[in-house]
Amino acid sequence: MKQKSSYRIKLVLIVIVAAILFGSGHAKADFIFGEPINLGLPVNSENSESGPTISADGLELYFNCYRAVQGFDSINLWVVKRQTQDDDWGEPVPLGPEVNSIYEEAWSKISPDGLELYFSRKRTNERFDIWVAQRSVLSEPWGPAVNLGPPINTSDHHEYSASITADGLELFFTREGTGDPDIWTAKRATRDESWGEPVNLGPIVNTSVSDCLPCISADGLVLCFSSHPAHNARPDGFGGPDIWLTTRPTRDAPWGTPRNPGLPINTANPDCLPCISADGHWLYYSDFRWGSPQDVRPGGYGDDDLWKAPIIPIVDLNCDGTVDSADMCIIVDYWGTDNSSCDIGPMPWGDGIVDIEDLKILAEHLFEEVNLIAHWKLDETEGPIAYDSVGEKDGFLVGDPVWQPDAGMVAGALQFDGVDDYVSTDFVLNPADGSFSVFAWIKGDASGKVVVSQQSIADWLAVDSEGNLMTELKCTGRSAGPLYSETVITDGLWHRIGLVWDGSTRTLCVDGFKVAEDTQPGLESSENSLYIGVGMDYAAGTFFSGLIDDIRIYNQALTAEEIATLAR
Repeated sequence: MKQKSSYRIKLVLIVIVAAILFGSGHAKADFIFGEPINLGLPVNSENSESGPTISADGLELYFNCYRAVQGFDSINLWVVKRQTQDDDWGEPVPLGPEVNSIYEEAWSKISPDGLELYFSRKRTNERFDIWVAQRSVLSEPWGPAVNLGPPINTSDHHEYSASITADGLELFFTREGTGDPDIWTAKRATRDESWGEPVNLGPIVNTSVSDCLPCISADGLVLCFSSHPAHNARPDGFGGPDIWLTTRPTRDAPWGTPRNPGLPINTANPDCLPCISADGHWLYYSDFRWGSPQDVRPGGYGDDDLWKAPIIPIVDLNCDGTVDSADMCIIVDYWGTDNSSCDIGPMPWGDGIVDIEDLKILAEHLFEEVNLIAHWKLDETEGPIAYDSVGEKDGFLVGDPVWQPDAGMVAGALQFDGVDDYVSTDFVLNPADGSFSVFAWIKGDASGKVVVSQQSIADWLAVDSEGNLMTELKCTGRSAGPLYSETVITDGLWHRIGLVWDGSTRTLCVDGFKVAEDTQPGLESSENSLYIGVGMDYAAGTFFSGLIDDIRIYNQALTAEEIATLAR
């Protein structure tokens, strides 16, 4: 009886989501960033525009820049507006004397209700304080700005770049004294009460170098911040100040270890001053065009520009390349729990409970093929072609590899003789362009062989002389080298092997576990074709001997949970 009841609940929920779809990715908290977009004219100009913040309705964008106007010959706050989110932005307008002054105003953040604008103003003693301007309704102009005073502002530190949660009860800001800046937070019980004593976020978030310029998501679960261009940058970045992210599953939980989102957000130039839109769908930020011309992100207008990048939830919950009923059933299985593996809505990182909000997000993506950009199932029974099931990167058999319809780990597989068998495909991706993952099932017993390689460039997945998984895909330069694991994969058993690149870290995986990793400043660029079952230069000893099955390439760095799922 209990099993029948559970089945009926699942069936009803599936019917509900079908009605949502046809009748009309984390806490998973996994999400990726799409390609950044320059906000263009008239927002950006030959002047330096930076520090963006956007209203919850998406109709007002505030930023700071230097434009001599209204007698204010300094950096001040400006706004652009539009009638709808589909319209172009209007001409920039300075905020006027209620907010701007003869001093420097910068680093603004608008509250999610649109009624408060927090910003920083430089004092006569050259230190910054946090100020706030208010308005009673969205259609009114900003009232006179007020200094937040103690305990937020102090007499012997800089305080700047404040960001407030949607309920108005948590404030995150930068405090800087004689050393590098840190991120601090202050709380209050109600909006009518004063702020409590600020607290340093501590060593998980803050380091011995620069951690500053925070922006809290409207739900309070994602904190993005950056290194300051004038201070020491965090290690493991991209050569300059970068944007970093930390998450927490609930408002009461501690912050997790910050991660660098890598390319395409961070570059060799300073990328900083992030702001997450209230709906969680966009990251706005500043790109400082410093350094040599070849390091400059194309599409800019001045020294500093404003950019935005889409925040995309990962909705392919079982990592099979398609969003379908199988993913729907995963949500149903964990209905009403806080399971992080399928909490994808309403924000891209979830809200702490698996419910109708997650089904709504899934419904928007049903039947899409996402993130998986090449998938050779190797389930054919005959013929010279290994078909790509998600694209047009079909592979052509060379030599005489043999189809084994009943011998694969996932249905069929392809058997290689270790002498002259391999598969050649067209170009799939350039390793230098950003994050990606490649995985394959293998069953072999010979060392020194290669599973996946890129012509004339590097062996992506290979076996070293001792039978351990390795990769030769690396950065350029004399210090670059292979990454070796100590995990044997030549014992004649099936193993799921993989390489994950997140823009700064190479990770090798075997059977759902990370077995080796290191950091690299980037990967060597190539638009050459791929080989399956032989090394990059056809060396005689590199031809694979054994079975290969189900090769997948993703244009994202898979998480630990997704890696584990692939090995099941």
